Amino acid sequence: MITKNIKKYLAALLVGCGFAAAMTSCQDMFETDSDRQIFDPALDQKTDSMFYTLGILKGLQQAADQYVMQGEMRGDLVSTNQYTETDLRQLANFSATTANKYDSAYVYYRIINNCNYYIAHRDTSLRTGSRQVAIPEYAEALAVRAWTYMQLAKTYGTVPFFTHPLVNIGDANSQHDMKDLQGICDALAPELQRFSGTPVPDYRSVSAGVLNSSDSENPQEKTVQSALAMLPIDIVLADLYLETHQYELAARYYFKYLQMNELPMTQAYITIDSYLRQILDDKVPASISYEVSGYSWSNIFSVTSTNDIVTYIPMAANKLRGEVTELPRYFGYDFYSTTGGSASSNERYLVERQIDASPSYVALSNAQEYYYTPTAGGGGSTVVRTADFGDLRRLIAMRQVAKNDSAFSVMIKFTSANVPIYRTATIYLRLAEAINRMGYPDAAFAILKDGINEDLEAYVQHGDSTDLDAHRYIRPETLQMLQNTVPFLAPEYVSIFEDNWGIHSRGCYYTQGGFSPYQYETEIGKKLAEINTTQFTMADTINAMEDIICDEMALELAFEGNRFGDLTRIARHKNHAAYNGSDFGSRWLAKKLAYKHPVVDLTDEKNWFLPFK
Repeated sequence: MITKNIKKYLAALLVGCGFAAAMTSCQDMFETDSDRQIFDPALDQKTDSMFYTLGILKGLQQAADQYVMQGEMRGDLVSTNQYTETDLRQLANFSATTANKYDSAYVYYRIINNCNYYIAHRDTSLRTGSRQVAIPEYAEALAVRAWTYMQLAKTYGTVPFFTHPLVNIGDANSQHDMKDLQGICDALAPELQRFSGTPVPDYRSVSAGVLNSSDSENPQEKTVQSALAMLPIDIVLADLYLETHQYELAARYYFKYLQMNELPMTQAYITIDSYLRQILDDKVPASISYEVSGYSWSNIFSVTSTNDIVTYIPMAANKLRGEVTELPRYFGYDFYSTTGGSASSNERYLVERQIDASPSYVALSNAQEYYYTPTAGGGGSTVVRTADFGDLRRLIAMRQVAKNDSAFSVMIKFTSANVPIYRTATIYLRLAEAINRMGYPDAAFAILKDGINEDLEAYVQHGDSTDLDAHRYIRPETLQMLQNTVPFLAPEYVSIFEDNWGIHSRGCYYTQGGFSPYQYETEIGKKLAEINTTQFTMADTINAMEDIICDEMALELAFEGNRFGDLTRIARHKNHAAYNGSDFGSRWLAKKLAYKHPVVDLTDEKNWFLPFK
């Protein structure tokens, strides 16, 4: 609930932020060579854009830990343990008050005020030749502001909204509109659309300092790929539309970003190396070939080795170089150790981790089937078998560690102290969510199973569907949609996505084609049985497919900060569709989170929000 002290709160914002006060220090990883005064409202020099943009990014660093903790501690993928601090426990059981250190709207409004200041004062007409030099940074400020307002509304419900910079007490004391997600979308989406397609700014690599290492002769330098620290305007716009149930618009803008940046869903299998071999040897049939190709899924969190990272918040290698993060330590990894050996050393893993994987995450992962092709026997036919390995992504995301006579699991996605906001997988999964709600659950399943590529035309139904092979799961109208509305298969774009792979294969290997047991009707049928529905209407299928996508989000994106926002968005989709009642989504959410023993009734949507501070 928004307090009556909002004017006092906004006035306090001026002290920490007014006039774009997120200026970087002389040793900060986002330092620049500009000597312009931060309170100069002209912003009429070409170099000003970089200076202000890096200041805005510093604000995102300051919000990173809160973003992840709010998103994960209130979701269904983590559990507390004996080492968990009080603030995290309160988030987990929904008892957090305004005293909770992870409940601060201020860190978001500080970002917004800096964006407002830049947008209000930037001279966008400056040119170098024919190039408008300020447009990429201007579009980035619009994108960051919209993304930040989106986080506020998802966290607090209806929030104070202003698009002018607060630079004096009079501004803070003036009346401000109050907007929810729909109001924010209505207010900000039109201007975002004007700059759709604008590439993010790119200042190349920025040093984040030398990593603490016991190997003093070979210190490791942490660098930031500046373009990957930016929020692409088309993804933020698509997110706004997805949050407000405008599914076709969301799908169109997700596709536009993927098409303009030529981003297929890459193949990223789990490589069964000696570590996994040790875990799985008692379950692996002798006929399995251990050789798998593609990116190693454990490497996709590297900002240098793959193209899966789209946006991340880079944290400094040490406090001398800027903002640092507690996230690795909370999940059980001492990133900032000065005595713990190399980055891969077991010495860096912490028994005193504060966050564990939840029983529901472990059960979901273990319940997945692993599909494999036996070692070739020369017969020429394709055979795909099933093993009860579960989804192997869990063995990477939660690494098993033995230390000091203790055995425990450590989440390793933050061992580089980078916080992923968008990955290629994030975009495809949200695209699947949007396409499903558009009425194309078969296309949504294709994103998980085969990837949307030209081979999909072989799986289109023809004639009497009762006589079809099981793998012909794409309806003719779905093919038309993929050729025209969200045109992956249009002639001018099909070559971009010829290497699209199914996301589910990342953890369960051989999902593609008609030989795999991973088939549309089979998986839909399993999910319908799980939710005690025997009907197979389109509404039932869309609801079941949405649950399958939600599961895939857990398997692929676990612990990255998305989870509670994903759950509440999907719950609102279900409520909006009024499937099995206008509160069906609320009941669905409450059931998923019942194991946390929340102190509030989560079937009431107002209890999804934190108290505004």
